[in-house]
Formats: sequence, C-alpha cells, structure tokens
Amino acid sequence: MTGRFQRFSYAMAEIYRCWHKIAAAEMQAFGLKGPHCVYLTAMGSFPNGVTPGELCELLGRDKADVSRTLAALESRGLVERQPGVSARRVAYRLTGEGARAATAVQRRADLAVELAGRDLGDGDRQVFYRSLEAICKNLRELSRTGLPRDDREQKE
Repeated sequence: MTGRFQRFSYAMAEIYRCWHKIAAAEMQAFGLKGPHCVYLTAMGSFPNGVTPGELCELLGRDKADVSRTLAALESRGLVERQPGVSARRVAYRLTGEGARAATAVQRRADLAVELAGRDLGDGDRQVFYRSLEAICKNLRELSRTGLPRDDREQKE
C-alpha cells in the first residue's frame, strides 16, 4: 500500500512535470522557455514596475535566476528598465509587447488551470486551494527550521 508520503510526492512530481511540459509548449510561441511564463504573468500584476528583489520574494527564485530571466526578457523586448528609478533600486516593467504577451500567457494559463480542475466543484476547489496553501506554508516553515526530532526514533 502506498503511504501518504508517496502519494503526496508522486502527485507533486507529476504535476510539476506536466506543468513544465505545458509551459514549455506554450512559451515556444514567444521564443521563451517554460519558466518564463511565471515572470510574465507576475510582472503583469505590476504595471508600474517591480524590482528584482520583489520578484525573488514573490516567485521564490534566487537572484541569479531572476537576473538571467530579466536579461532574456529584456533582450526580446518584453521588459524594460523603468526610467527614473535609482540605480540601487532598479525596477523593470513590461513593454507594450510584453504586456500583450503576459495577457496571452495568462489567458492560456487560466485555461490550463480550468481544464486541470474540471472534475472539481466550487466547494472542492476551495478546500483544495486552502489545503494546498496550508501545506505550502507548513513546508516553507519546515524547510527553514528543519524537521523536529521524533521521540520514536530514539526508542528504536
């Protein structure tokens, strides 16, 4: 019998694998890689610009990944450095083309989420997202503090 750990781990791995496959296929139209879609959709929520540090925090990515992705998006004309902001706190915003791409990507992402959850009713969906957010919060804390000692381990 498969335990909770295996069910959780296998399901999360499969969701992650499928998400990357779908994102990669969708982002080909823009000459981008799958992970770039989360940057476009996130930046679409910040029409006045967002700093790399804010993107790190929002997306849970490290500075190097954010820097590489912003450079790739900038070289394709999808983002630009926001004028009038100090060099120490540079912000980026979507260009007109980037905003159009972000809107198109968001529409496709919404469709993917809708189709993935088509077997769930509204109540199921609310419980699912509340549960997912609770698991995420708890795992984030455990990854920060480490697992507590289990007294049963010492008795064996």
